[in-house]
Amino acid sequence: MSDDRNWTTDPSELLRVQPGFRLSEQPTDGSPGFRGDKTAGEEALADGGKRLADLQEQLFASGREGEPRSVLLVLQAMDTAGKGGIVSHVIGAMNPGGVRYAGFGKPTPEELAHDFLWRVWREVPGAGKVGVFDRSHYEDVLIGRVRERAPAEEIERRYGAINAFEKELTQSGTTVIKVMLHLGRDEQKKRLASRLERPEKYWKFNPADVDERLLWDAYQEAYQVVFDRTTSAYAPWFVVPADHKWYARIAVQQLLIRALEGLDLQWPQPDYDVEEQKCRLEQS
Repeated sequence: MSDDRNWTTDPSELLRVQPGFRLSEQPTDGSPGFRGDKTAGEEALADGGKRLADLQEQLFASGREGEPRSVLLVLQAMDTAGKGGIVSHVIGAMNPGGVRYAGFGKPTPEELAHDFLWRVWREVPGAGKVGVFDRSHYEDVLIGRVRERAPAEEIERRYGAINAFEKELTQSGTTVIKVMLHLGRDEQKKRLASRLERPEKYWKFNPADVDERLLWDAYQEAYQVVFDRTTSAYAPWFVVPADHKWYARIAVQQLLIRALEGLDLQWPQPDYDVEEQKCRLEQS
């Protein structure tokens, strides 16, 4: 964990889904473990960005030398919860050459011709990479369940397939961090309304967002089933309060920092004589 003094408790412990977790009981407007305000949060984000970038470079360098490990961040949320801001302000602090980003939208006809995990396997991060799934395989048990886009028995099968998929990832060296940005219903309404007040934001508004909003309770229930069925020791879920964008960003940043620090990465050792190369360079 970074040494920012405003963090009083490791958010990876506070935000982790534990047995007995109930989404309906979780506040959306808090800042668990952080005692500062928005200004302090923005300063922490800048400081944490430097630490995150250093750790990512170390992971990337290790991958170049044959170290198989990687990190995968899965982002799920209701519309306007701030996934894009996480990508821009948290992931954006890292070297893009070491990041594999995948934004999963509506499946194409080709993707629908395969099992739902087919397109997901194609986007998993390789050795030394930080992968980001902006929406993910969980769409197939969230929208799939709420909108009844697959038979009930197929939805049930998918929970087990997801667990097997994530276990295989972790066994091959990928650390999986699954984050649900927990946005309040009233806050979402404000954010959608603001898009309709600003011409430069019209493009971000989709009338379908209102349709999905009308199914809010069904989605909350679907998320609860996801947590009940797919949180595990090897691929835990973290629920991050998202009414305050600044907090959501620093919380996700800390989860990534914590995960990378937990890998105990070492800088690769050179396969050449450093002093000899210094001399050669001086004489060149």
